[in-house]
Amino acid sequence: MTAQPPLRARDLLPFVVMCVGMFMALLDIQIVASSLQEIGGGLSAAQDQISWVQTAYLIAEICMIPLSGWLTRVFSTRWLFAVSSAGFTITSLLCGLAWNIESMIVFRALQGLLGASMIPTVFTSSFHYFQGTRRVYAAAVIGTIASVAPTLGPVIGGWITDTLDWRWLFYINLLPGVAVTVLTPMLVRIDQPDRSLLKGADYPGIALMAVGLGSLQYVLEEGARWNWFDDATIQLFAIVAIVAGALFVIRSLTYANPVVDLRALGDRNFLVGCILSFMTGVGMFATIFLTPLFLGYVRGYSAWQIGLAIASTGGASLLGIPVYIALAKRFDTRWLMMFGLAMFALSMWSFSGLTHDWGAGELFVPQFLRGFPQVFAIAPAVTLGLGSLSPERLKYASGLFNMMRNLGGAIGIAVCATLLNDRTNLHFQRLAEHLNAGNTAMQGMVDGLGAKFAAANAGDMVHGHAAALKQLWSLTWREARVQTFADAFLFIGVCLVVATLLTPLMKKVAAAPVPADAH
Repeated sequence: MTAQPPLRARDLLPFVVMCVGMFMALLDIQIVASSLQEIGGGLSAAQDQISWVQTAYLIAEICMIPLSGWLTRVFSTRWLFAVSSAGFTITSLLCGLAWNIESMIVFRALQGLLGASMIPTVFTSSFHYFQGTRRVYAAAVIGTIASVAPTLGPVIGGWITDTLDWRWLFYINLLPGVAVTVLTPMLVRIDQPDRSLLKGADYPGIALMAVGLGSLQYVLEEGARWNWFDDATIQLFAIVAIVAGALFVIRSLTYANPVVDLRALGDRNFLVGCILSFMTGVGMFATIFLTPLFLGYVRGYSAWQIGLAIASTGGASLLGIPVYIALAKRFDTRWLMMFGLAMFALSMWSFSGLTHDWGAGELFVPQFLRGFPQVFAIAPAVTLGLGSLSPERLKYASGLFNMMRNLGGAIGIAVCATLLNDRTNLHFQRLAEHLNAGNTAMQGMVDGLGAKFAAANAGDMVHGHAAALKQLWSLTWREARVQTFADAFLFIGVCLVVATLLTPLMKKVAAAPVPADAH
C-alpha cells in the first residue's frame, strides 16, 4: 500500500473553512428552538405563527439540499459554497433586522434556501481532500458536526437570548459568515464549473421536487396542530405532495440527466446508508425537539436553563470523537455503527423512567448515552454509504443522502408532536378514571388543599374546594404529559433498534487508494 504523504496546512485549511460554514447552517436549524417565545413576543406574533420561524427554514433547506450536487457541477464547489455562505450571511442580518413575523418568516426561508448547499458540499469535498484511511478522520469530523451543531443550537440560543437579545441569534453568524465567504474563493480548488449543464437541466424535475418536498414538509410541520386530515388545507397539501413526489420519481428514473440521482439507490450500501441516515435524523432532531419542550412546559425552565440542562449531550458527543477514531483504525466500521445505534436506542429507553422532577442531574446519564455514540452512528454511514459510489455519481447522490437525514428529522418531529397531542389526552383519561370518591388518598389531598385554600380566602369553603379540584386537575395533566413524553422517547428508541438491525446489510468498503499525485 502506498504511504500517505504528510498532511499540509494548505490541504487541510479549505476543509476547515467549509466545515465552519456547515456548522453555521446546521446550528441555525435549532438555534431558535429554546427562544421561540421571546422571538414571538418581540415581533408581536400569534402563537400559531411562532413555529414558522423554524418551519420556514426547514422547508427551504430540505428543498435545496438535493439540488446541491447539480449546482456544484454547474457553478463549481468553490463558487457555490462562497455564494451560499454570502447568501446565508446576508439573510442572517435580515433576520436580525426583521420588523414583524411575516418578514422574519420570509428571511428565515431565504436563510435556509441559500445556506443549505453548504451541508452536502462538505460531505463530497471530504472525499477529495482525504484519501485512504484519512477518510476515517474526515468522516468523524463531519459526523460530529452533524450531531453536535443541532444539539448545541438550543444551548447557544438560550444563552444568547438570556444574555443579550434574541436578535443576536442571527447577528452571531455575520463574522464567521463573512470569513467563510472571503476565504472559500481563495482556498477551495476542487473542480471547474460547467455552465453547459444549464441548457439541458431537468427544470420540470426541479419544480416537481420543490413542490413535493415543500408540501410534505408543510404537512409534517402543521399536521399535528390542525388534527391532520380533518383539516382541508392539510388534505390538499398531502395530495399535492403525493402526486408531485410520484411524478418526480418517474421523471428522475426516466430522464437522461436528472438533478437527483435516484438510480444510486440501486447500490445496496447507498440505499441502506440513506435509510440509516433517515433513522438517525429521527433520533437526533426528535430528541432535540422533545427535551426543550419537556423542560420548558413541565419544569418551567428558562431558555438558558434549558440550554444548560441539555449541554451534556454536546459534551458527550465531543468525547466520542477520539474514541471513534481510535477504534475505527482497528475494527470494521459497520460494527462500530451498530454499537452507536444500539447505544443511542438504549439512551431512549433510559428516558422511560421520566418523572416530572427530572432536571439536568437526572438527564445527565440518558443524554450522555445519547451524545457519546452519535459520531459512531453518523460517521460510518458517510464512509460506507457514500464511499461505495463512483466519484462522478457522488455529487448527485450526496444531496439525497443529506436530505434523508433532515426528512427523518421532520417526520420524527411530526410523529412526536402527534403523540404529545393524542396520548396526553389518553393518559389523562386513564389517570382520571382512578380519581373518584373511592380513592381515599386523593380525597384526603383534596380536603387538605381545600381547607388550606379556604383559610387563605376568609374561610370560603366553596372557593377552597374549587381551587383544590383545579390543583388536582393541573397535577393530573402534568403527569399525563410526562407519561406522553416517555412514550415519544420510546418511539424514537424503536426506530433506532430497527436501524441497528439493518446495519449488517451494508458491505465493507475498502479504503480508497492514495493517488500518485496526492497533495
